[in-house]
Amino acid sequence: MNPPGLDLDRLADYLRARGFGGDPGGDPGGDPGGGGLTAALIPGGRSNLTYTLGRSWVLRRPPLGHVLATAHDMTREFRVLSGLADSPVPVPRPVLLCEDPEVLGAPFYVMERVAGTVYREPARVRAALGEPGAAALADDLVAVLAALHGLDPADYGLADFGRPEGFLERQVRRWRGQLDRSRSRPLPEVDELSAGLADPPASQRHSIVHGDYRLDNCLVGADGRIAAVLDWEMSTLGDPLTDLGLLRVYWSVGGTLVPGGDRPLVPAGRMIEAYAARSGLDPSPLPWYVAFGYFKLAVILEGIHYRYTQGKTVGEGFETIGGAVAPLAAAGLAALGEGS
Repeated sequence: MNPPGLDLDRLADYLRARGFGGDPGGDPGGDPGGGGLTAALIPGGRSNLTYTLGRSWVLRRPPLGHVLATAHDMTREFRVLSGLADSPVPVPRPVLLCEDPEVLGAPFYVMERVAGTVYREPARVRAALGEPGAAALADDLVAVLAALHGLDPADYGLADFGRPEGFLERQVRRWRGQLDRSRSRPLPEVDELSAGLADPPASQRHSIVHGDYRLDNCLVGADGRIAAVLDWEMSTLGDPLTDLGLLRVYWSVGGTLVPGGDRPLVPAGRMIEAYAARSGLDPSPLPWYVAFGYFKLAVILEGIHYRYTQGKTVGEGFETIGGAVAPLAAAGLAALGEGS
């Protein structure tokens, strides 16, 4: 049976024509002549769709239905994975990119499957690793982010991966535009937060930024360390504190989609201090970046809510997404107030 968004017969033909056989990993049972290519949707994602492909590989494609321009760029994600494959930042090794929408209805790419666990709640981390292991994982999460921000993009073929000058102003405009393209109801709190972001701070550094860095966009290995950073669809060159600000947002929501969730792995202040020590950046302007992180997350969730109202989401739990948008905007306004 085809998972939503995949036509396994067409996919198997495409892979076989490029010398991969039925399964790019050559898995037993993955050959179309011996039972067909196997795939399964990985649950939990809210944006791009991710599937296991046989036993050795993973496929990524954009969501079904309403897709915001530039928000689900497979070519961009494949390029940054290719650039970082031999860097100190752990990523899955990319295997194949298909930019022809005729194959699956949208571009897609295949990457290696990395062994590890995705933790969506801090409580699960504590249950699996204990309190010392949870604190060590938090430190590693910050260390990987600081390592990413310390890379010279030119060393990894990514010197032209974005336009860092004027990055923050463009980001605010871009996410306002994304909001307008998903707008189907009044959102006064989000509009107020958007207006409050009109005067961004001066960037201290330009670097590769992930765009959605958080614990559940990483695979954690059996050793309790980050085995791979996933979901690079919003990566670019820009201000690294946007990643830290959004990570601080996720630290606050604690694995839930509204503020006030599970207790974070370590106190937020410790996480910020550890990042500042590793990166050499001044965290004092962080309230603006945190507010922008709340705005960005609210816009993302509003886009998902819009797709849900159109019946274009795949999986469970989307019916509550729309209710999280206003609380996130309110938290962003509170963050702006802290920085004023």
